[in-house]
Amino acid sequence: MNDTRPSGSVSDKSRIELPRVLGLWDVVAIVVGGVIGSGIFLVPADIARGVGAPLLIFAVWIAGGLLSYFGALSFSEMSAAMPRAGGMYNFLREAFGPLPAFLFGWTLFLVIDSGAIATLTVAFVSNYLPYFVKISPLGQKIVAAVFILFLVVVNYVGVRWGANLQNVLTIIKFVALAAVCIIVFIFAKDASASNWIRPLPSGLSGSMFGAFGVALVASLWAYKGWEGATYSAGEVKRPERNLPMGLLIGTMACVIIYAVANMAYLYVFPASQIALSPRIASDVMNVVVGPLGASIISFIILFSIMGAANQNFLCSPRVYFAMARDGLFFKRIADAHPRFLTPHFSIIALGLWSLVLTLLLETFQALFTYVIFGQWLFFGLTVGAVIVLRKKRPDLPRPYKTWGYPVTPIIFMLAALFISFNSLVQKPKESLFGLLIIFLGLPAYLYWKRRSG
Repeated sequence: MNDTRPSGSVSDKSRIELPRVLGLWDVVAIVVGGVIGSGIFLVPADIARGVGAPLLIFAVWIAGGLLSYFGALSFSEMSAAMPRAGGMYNFLREAFGPLPAFLFGWTLFLVIDSGAIATLTVAFVSNYLPYFVKISPLGQKIVAAVFILFLVVVNYVGVRWGANLQNVLTIIKFVALAAVCIIVFIFAKDASASNWIRPLPSGLSGSMFGAFGVALVASLWAYKGWEGATYSAGEVKRPERNLPMGLLIGTMACVIIYAVANMAYLYVFPASQIALSPRIASDVMNVVVGPLGASIISFIILFSIMGAANQNFLCSPRVYFAMARDGLFFKRIADAHPRFLTPHFSIIALGLWSLVLTLLLETFQALFTYVIFGQWLFFGLTVGAVIVLRKKRPDLPRPYKTWGYPVTPIIFMLAALFISFNSLVQKPKESLFGLLIIFLGLPAYLYWKRRSG
């Protein structure tokens, strides 16, 4: 299980195995670095506009964090039991068969992670880079292409290169967020802890639940990324130990830092003012320490966004790689580079499609809505796989078992159903686009199934 050398003939690139070179803290960095991207800096305004009251703002962030943690509990069991490249794809295939697994991988490629990369790239070139340099629309597209190309190259030449970049960027962003919180609580003038409570919620209503659901979608965009570590399960050393521990440590660290960050934001600004701020961390630092502080945090956010995008390139191509080796995707995607031992064609394909989305779809809110909608449909189904596999494969070795089973998986599945349905009702255009992408996978599945059969 701890082998680090490839097997199979070098001349047959579709038989080369990916080496196990990632340790526990690599997994933690994948989780933390993938989760902490642009979301915590961009979506607080959307959440504040949606629910208004600070207590509801905290409730949204805590609910999103708990749901992510419950999901990580279930994913930990399956990743420890099936530590192979592909993560969720393998879990769905074992529990429900190849069609749902393929539709997940198809949607991941066309919508979920490519959309996440596109969203992050748009945030990089249009939300934060212009803080330092004036850049034309054409210039933004060129920078976006260079940004994606850089990450493709780093991950192409070796998983260790991609992991090292991830580790460095994760340290930068985690330390930066912690420093912002400390500086705010120590140096902020005219700040008020009453902003954590007032104004109080106006009362329960159907519209409030709907708004809460929309805000929860925004928070879940900020939490997106913890699942990515399972995609690289085939490259993790001692996966029965390192995958569950890495998932749980990383996810809980993100929940804590997000809660503290929102306390810092509200300590300086009331919820009504946060709702008007597209760059809340920069605005907070500008108030607390002046323009220099705002410039520093904006510069650091650029690295934070890069880390989240890098996580997608480091992990997601392993899903398409696994699909192709099952005969359910383009044949060349199944190849591993004989020298670099990476799924190089899979990485290139993800980069090209992400660039297309970046150039065509430039609305941040629309992007994260359809990303979350498609993602949570499959999240709910994948967590359901824990229950199915307990019945279907009782003999499967399980080095780690889901805490709170079956309560935590059921809560997660109900939440996933609510989130997907609420997104469909509140944001029908974007959600239906995500649903259309899933259905388009049916003829694609039949095509590849026929060819591989």
